[in-house]
Amino acid sequence: MHRLHSLEEINEITGKIIGASFKVHSELGPGLLESSYKECLYYVLTKEGLFVEKEKALPLLYEEVKLDIGYRLDLFVERKVIVEIKSVEALTDVHTAQVLTYLKLTQSKVGLLINFNVADLKKGIKRLIH
Repeated sequence: MHRLHSLEEINEITGKIIGASFKVHSELGPGLLESSYKECLYYVLTKEGLFVEKEKALPLLYEEVKLDIGYRLDLFVERKVIVEIKSVEALTDVHTAQVLTYLKLTQSKVGLLINFNVADLKKGIKRLIH
């Protein structure tokens, strides 16, 4: 039962993130830097009352060694959903692999890969599950 509740909670969070992403995209349109979309999405999500960590450091643990090698989560929402923001011609397998790696390192279940550099944002959102 707890797992179902957790899944419902994650679905609610991802729904809010996607809704906020559509809002930001409709206001700004495609073609800006990733940082612009990240700041605006951060603003909208925090305004909606969600706990959002921006540029969260993500150390790599290898055996018993903790390595700070510069991984940063764009947005980590409610300590449950990773949001990786792109502004590129097209999403690639490397972008997907990046989010899947972040999910593994954080032991999170769901990540959203969002490419704002598209005319139709529906085509720029990928939901990834670990």
